[in-house]
Amino acid sequence: MLFGQEKEKSIINIEKIDSLDDESSGRKDNTSKKFEYSAEEKRVLKKINIATVPFICAILFIQFIDKSTLNFSAVLGLYEDTGITGTEFSWLGSIFYVGYLAFQIPNQYFMQRLPISKYLGSILLVWGVSLACMAATKNFGQLAGLRFLLGFWEASTYPCIFLLISTFYRRQEQVTWYGTMFICNSVATSCGGLIGYGIGHMQGVHGLSAWQWCMLIWGIITTALGFVYFFLLPDKAKSRWFRLTEEEEKIVDERTRDNTVVQSKKFKKEHIIEALKEPRFYCYFVISFLLDLQNGCVTIFSSQIIKNMGFSNLESILLNIPKGVSTILLLLLAVFLSKRFDENGHVGAFMSIISFLGALFLTVIPTGGAMLVGIFLSATSPAYTLLQTMISNNVSGYTKKIFYTGGNLVAYCLGNFVGPLMMVDHEAPRYLSGMIGYMVADVLAAVLFVYVRWSLASENKRRQKLKDEGKLPPQIENRELHDLTDREDVHFMYRP
Repeated sequence: MLFGQEKEKSIINIEKIDSLDDESSGRKDNTSKKFEYSAEEKRVLKKINIATVPFICAILFIQFIDKSTLNFSAVLGLYEDTGITGTEFSWLGSIFYVGYLAFQIPNQYFMQRLPISKYLGSILLVWGVSLACMAATKNFGQLAGLRFLLGFWEASTYPCIFLLISTFYRRQEQVTWYGTMFICNSVATSCGGLIGYGIGHMQGVHGLSAWQWCMLIWGIITTALGFVYFFLLPDKAKSRWFRLTEEEEKIVDERTRDNTVVQSKKFKKEHIIEALKEPRFYCYFVISFLLDLQNGCVTIFSSQIIKNMGFSNLESILLNIPKGVSTILLLLLAVFLSKRFDENGHVGAFMSIISFLGALFLTVIPTGGAMLVGIFLSATSPAYTLLQTMISNNVSGYTKKIFYTGGNLVAYCLGNFVGPLMMVDHEAPRYLSGMIGYMVADVLAAVLFVYVRWSLASENKRRQKLKDEGKLPPQIENRELHDLTDREDVHFMYRP
């Protein structure tokens, strides 16, 4: 039986039903329909973008730089100063995600109970301090402890930003902003490579190694950002920072009906039970885990893999710049295809196959500069962007949406934890077994993308048939006042 399928009796007995009409959902009779913006809504959207986008981009840039400092530090003297081995370095990459995983449950609670601006601002403060303290470490144990704490605090970032995007933006707009999130990560890769090259020339300044300066500089910047986010980050659909007029607030209400995010501080366990009964929840979980195996490798090992191709320490850092650019191009391709064809599942599968080709090229191309093609194609963030878009577009109910996002992040942690451990030290520089594992994972992720897409489309057809037969209850007004899930709201149409 398809997920979300309910008995007809259950459908008729639902009391509080309201949903998107065909126009605001962007679909009619299960076919694509391009949404046209009014001049007034364009003005509202501009206000939202100006007040929100700089914060989204800045925190994603800084969080990726902060967790990637280990990547640059590997060729800036970290091994020599701390005496760690290659295997211990793999564990440093993985233990970050143990901390990340440990904070997921408390993060679910705090996200629903606290204003996101105050919550994220406070987190940034302690996270910056944790990173800066890594400059004082002398051995593996100290590094491991602080990497755990860094992952613990950074765990709040993605869920909070996912929730803000799904709160502020229409469903058809969200793929653009999820793509932008990961473009920020790629920009961080490129800029981090350039900045890392500069920091590499600070070796010995004031008696500190270049990798210590890397930790200190980014830790101080992160702490400073904490104060800015605490006071200035918009965190409500009608935030005072948007400076909305009374008429513009009505437009925001309409946009809220479209994105189906009704902010609520009430925890609804029935939303969790509903999610756990849906096969797509487990499909999303597995897709995230599979994609992030390769992500965990590339994030931590890219500089060392490039160095093994015959490049110097500083050259291996600089070559992260074109790596970041190639990922940006792949992300733009994913967003373009998604919007051009109003399609997420098939595009996600296609981007997974591109990641597969990246791992394949790293395996079969002779050692040398040509292997860079494999590094440039191996990013899994384009496919992950489509995964998160499918979750955001197709899950309604505030507690349920937070739970789905949290489950996705748990899988993200597990994948990124296991991924670096698949890079066995004695298999360097090819890491053959790890690369084969990543290729298998990418193919399986592509298959699951196609399955979930088919399931969503099938459920849409079922609901459309019931509507055509007059078996659905009438819609009621003020959809934005009801925190309904996508199963409770049988007029809800999924976006495959």
